[in-house]
Formats: sequence, C-alpha cells, structure tokens
Amino acid sequence: MYKTILLGKIKTSKIELVDIAKAWLAISLAFAFVLTNTSIIDGTISNVLSVQFLIYFIIALFTAGLGFLLHELAHKLAAQKFGCVAEFRAFDQMLYMAVGLAIFIGFIFAAPGAVMISGQITRKENGIISIAGPAINYILAAIFLVLTGILPQFGTVFFIGFFINAWLGLFNLIPFGNFDGLKVFHWNRIYWGIMVAIGLIMVFMRSEIISLIA
Repeated sequence: MYKTILLGKIKTSKIELVDIAKAWLAISLAFAFVLTNTSIIDGTISNVLSVQFLIYFIIALFTAGLGFLLHELAHKLAAQKFGCVAEFRAFDQMLYMAVGLAIFIGFIFAAPGAVMISGQITRKENGIISIAGPAINYILAAIFLVLTGILPQFGTVFFIGFFINAWLGLFNLIPFGNFDGLKVFHWNRIYWGIMVAIGLIMVFMRSEIISLIA
C-alpha cells in the first residue's frame, strides 16, 4: 500500500504524483508536435530543435496539460465524494503511443491513463464520476474562450486552450472501451447526448463562436 500524502483535502501518493507528471509531459509533448506541424511523415521533424517548438511545448503544458490534470482531478474528487479510494495511474504504452503517433503522423490519441477507483458505487455514481472529467474540459474551454475576447493580445494561446479542451472533452465521450463516454452512456443517454452536442459545437463551429466574441 502506498503512503498517503495530503495536499489540502486531496489524498494522493508519490506514485500518483509521478504518474501525473509523466502523463502531463507526454501529452504536452504530443500536442507540441501537432501544433507545430512537426512529424516524420511530413519531413518536418527538424522543427523539434526550433524556438517555436519550445514555445508551443510551453503553451501545451499550460493548455493541454492543465486540461488533462483537471480532468483527472475531477474524476478523483468525484469518486472520493462517493467514499471511494481513487488514484490516477498512467498507461505507459498509451503514453508511448500518444507521442509516437504525434511524431510519425501528427495525430493525437489522448488516453494517457485513468483514475483507478476502489469501492462500491452505483451505475449513476459511476456516470457522475465519469461525466465530471469532460465537464471540466468544457468549463476550461469556455474560460479560455472568454479570455480570448478579454485579452486579444494572447488570443492565439487562449484559442489553443479553448480548442484543445473542447476536443479533449469530446474525445473522452467516445462510448467505447474504458472511455468516460461509455459509462455516461450506460447511466443516462440524454446527458451523454447533450455533452456530445456541446463538444461538437465547440470543435466544429469554433470559428463562428470566436467571431461572436471578437
């Protein structure tokens, strides 16, 4: 059993903190490759040595990394609210895949790990725990969207934050395998449909949305 570490009201452990850190770095690195159009298939892998790549990696840490962290934290806190033991564990193979796909073909497959839950929960509670992550991504996307209008000088950074978090929320709602979407779908199909609709609007109508606040 790993020794519990208290960070305020959050119960964690050394192994969870290590797993979060490496998943955060891996996902941010993968997004940096995609955001800078750096890939082997395009013959642009040398971009990794550029200042632009470093800048976008830092942006990804703040946007994609923050989205990932708060997504998993939302699952964790919701699970603990229902009396469960919950800790994030990284899936090393999926981290390699995320970075590898980004390097080779410029595609993001963001499934770095999952919050492992131990305890008795109902289907509804499992659905609430699962919907918490995508909901946080949508909230972050909305915050970044508002900041795009308030601080247009940082519009590019905030737009990246908006798009990445909208995409992360929608991606995790896929009703398949261990994705959040399957658990939400099994709990309440109406809520699942509403969440998917919100994500689709954000991701595929982003230009129209941005123009409304510009």
